[in-house]
Amino acid sequence: MSRHVFITGGGTGIGLATARALAPTGAKFTLVGRDGGRVADAAQEFETAHGISCNVADEASVQSVFAAARERFGPIDILINNAGITPSAPLHAMELSLWNEVLAINLTGVFLCSRAALADMYAAKWGRIVNVASIAGLKGGPYISAYCASKHGMIGMTRALAHEAAKRGVTVNAICPGYVETDIITRAAETISSKTKLSEDEARAMLYAGNPQGRFITADEVASAIAWLCSDGAAATNGAAIPMSGGEI
Repeated sequence: MSRHVFITGGGTGIGLATARALAPTGAKFTLVGRDGGRVADAAQEFETAHGISCNVADEASVQSVFAAARERFGPIDILINNAGITPSAPLHAMELSLWNEVLAINLTGVFLCSRAALADMYAAKWGRIVNVASIAGLKGGPYISAYCASKHGMIGMTRALAHEAAKRGVTVNAICPGYVETDIITRAAETISSKTKLSEDEARAMLYAGNPQGRFITADEVASAIAWLCSDGAAATNGAAIPMSGGEI
């Protein structure tokens, strides 16, 4: 059966890797992101896919995009909440606007998209929601208080919704990767290097120093775990927050 998969942050990184991991199942994809051109380009890689711009923190934008997705490919079967931002700042110097933006995109966006997808899943008595959280949702770290708060909140919502949906054929789980080798890491290393005496290679090594395996996680590794959570074989896995950090936690 061809499933309709809705992926936020679907134009690059973990989102795009997840679409590639699920493509062999014959899935149909709605890929959304703030950069409409990027998700449109990503959608061209797949046989049946549509890329469209969406601000997941905006209720009207989410409602519009879900309506367009259903009109194109039918009800939503699988939702991957992957959109997110990762700014950093010391709490005492953080602007309220930054705090609000992080919570709006990383947490409220998950609420809005999950709410929009659930009616389809409940009607079908089958569905999968996978939230891309972070190891920062299971532990703390300096200068990322807003990010940690958003990811801890995401995991809490995952566990609560898993209970609500458990008898309706829907599972809700979270993946908690450590630092993943994406464009975000490249930019972070460049920023660290520009503000310190470290080279970019040294900055990268500093970022993954907490991983006992001494490396970054790959987007394909995360996508592989997500694909399994979306399968029928993972039906008993519900409310989980799965670390993917090389043993960091």
